Amino acid sequence: MLKSGDRSFQPFKGRTMAMIFAKPSMRTRVSFETGFFLLGGHAVYLGPDDIQMGKREETRDVARVLSGYNDIIMARVFAHQDILDLAAYASVPVINGLTDYNHPCQIMADALTIIEHIGHLEGTKVVYIGDGNNIVHSWLLLASIVPFHFVCACPRGFEPDEKTVEKARSAGISKIEITNDPKEAVKGADVVYSDVWASMGQKDEAEYRKQRFQGFQVDEALMEIAGPKAYFMHCLPAERGVEVTDGVIEAPNSIVFPQAENRMHAQNAIMLHLFGL
Repeated sequence: MLKSGDRSFQPFKGRTMAMIFAKPSMRTRVSFETGFFLLGGHAVYLGPDDIQMGKREETRDVARVLSGYNDIIMARVFAHQDILDLAAYASVPVINGLTDYNHPCQIMADALTIIEHIGHLEGTKVVYIGDGNNIVHSWLLLASIVPFHFVCACPRGFEPDEKTVEKARSAGISKIEITNDPKEAVKGADVVYSDVWASMGQKDEAEYRKQRFQGFQVDEALMEIAGPKAYFMHCLPAERGVEVTDGVIEAPNSIVFPQAENRMHAQNAIMLHLFGL
């Protein structure tokens, strides 16, 4: 309905959402704020200087105050414990807009994108190349629920959290591989996925990481090994010429921008679900 320009569906009319941003973000802010507005609601942006959660005011106090004003809270934070504390003390639904540990809204958008382009997520081979970060943790958590083949190719010392890997493997639903060989990893991939090598809060490590991640750039040669049917995905923002070449992002099999748009649609679906609509 939204893609067709139909604005008659207004299930969030009269509802408000508080958006807490300890970490700034273009996509997360615009996709949540626009999506909530297009469905009839009003979103309030609270930036890093508006709250200083955990410093100027305790997280449990923020949760209870915002619950009194709003129907839902979305938070994009550093420490995963902050989102858990918000959820524990809030009396309204709390959405994880990203933590240092995971990024579930992104992976819901990714799943939607794969379903749109391949027709199904089950049974696909998704190969992530780069740092074993919060995106990888969310892929692993999804793999403990939906059956597909997930491979994370990362340099030694940059593997994802061992407990999360074990959780995904012990679910016995998906094939999980952690490797240090990107060329071997991408063979037969349906999706090749990349992310920045130095996330927010790691920019002082950027040069060191560039050295350690040599050979892990997704370039045309790597996509050729993956094969002509492999799609390229990236959660953005991308450092073109670092973790991915400009040519790969701009190639016909890159679905990076439909993927970015699907953040809004996936998040709208999450909020509809949380409201029981």
